[in-house]
Amino acid sequence: MKNIKIELKWALIFMAVSLLWMYLEKVFGLHDENIDKHPVYTNLFALPAIGVYVFALLDKRRNYYNGSMSYKQGFVSGLLVTLFVTILSPLTQYITTFLITPDYFPNAIDHAVSNGLMKRYEAEKFFSYQNYIKQGLIFAPVMGILTSAIVAIFTRKKGFGKEEQQPAHPV
Repeated sequence: MKNIKIELKWALIFMAVSLLWMYLEKVFGLHDENIDKHPVYTNLFALPAIGVYVFALLDKRRNYYNGSMSYKQGFVSGLLVTLFVTILSPLTQYITTFLITPDYFPNAIDHAVSNGLMKRYEAEKFFSYQNYIKQGLIFAPVMGILTSAIVAIFTRKKGFGKEEQQPAHPV
């Protein structure tokens, strides 16, 4: 458990950041009066999401690998964060849908239909809790793997002549 404690902590932080982002979207009207701007601004979440992965891998490097970490170690650490984020995604979506912004789906459906973007049945199928759960279970691992692969490049750091640094804690 000690060897995955850091990744679990950062997955929980990722969940908290995601929920905070959803709350801010709601506060700024992106789920109701400014819903037309939602598709643009929601993509900015990539910045804090990548930031969480950077901090997670730096934490792993500093506190588990004694300051040096190979690409492979960083990538595996990122994959573990991704696994936990994916497991937590239905809970994150539940909190978002039913506690933070219960009017988002009806507003999104109405917006899509009134602007001719979708037929009502298409919008109701797309903007639904069940569909967003499915999307999260696909999107979280895909983006997490990609983010892990890239962030691991920038967070790797060679040790003192050793290619694969041993963990600070026995496994």
